[in-house]
Amino acid sequence: MEVIKTDFEGLFIVELKAFFDERGYFMESYNENFYKTLGISDNFVQDNISVSKKGVVRGLHFQSTPHAQGKLVSVLRGKVFDVAVDIRKDSPTFGKYFSCELSEENKKQVFIPAGFAHGFMSLVDNTIFSYKCTEVWNKESEGGLLWNDEEISITWPDGEKIISEKDKVQDSFKVLKSKIGII
Repeated sequence: MEVIKTDFEGLFIVELKAFFDERGYFMESYNENFYKTLGISDNFVQDNISVSKKGVVRGLHFQSTPHAQGKLVSVLRGKVFDVAVDIRKDSPTFGKYFSCELSEENKKQVFIPAGFAHGFMSLVDNTIFSYKCTEVWNKESEGGLLWNDEEISITWPDGEKIISEKDKVQDSFKVLKSKIGII
């Protein structure tokens, strides 16, 4: 496993190593000791998988304190444009976003610490996306940031977007800032 640091405190990319032979490949997708060397001592307590059509945008979602979630995300099949927005009020990157492509081919993971809104756009049909979470889902702590917020100004890939009704009406960053004590 190789680590790529980002400009966002606590957010990094891990490039997994696959071992190929005539049968296919083998890959270690998680090793607690490795993540502890990176300063991640959180226990992952819930795993989620989503399957999405091309153009589906999921997010931008987060959970507020006391159930704020860190996430280790990866693509098992397909390809996504992955986005994390820093909503930690005291962070030097508050209100900025990080994006990258995750795919079955590049075998990258992103660790997103608590305090980020997260989402992605599926770039191909039948994309299988995996999330390891440091907290279980809690309805009362659930929050969201509008996927196309003008202030954040995420440069999403071209193409038709399929957005859930819930994600069409998430808070703007302006509104979210007024509530920021919840993160």
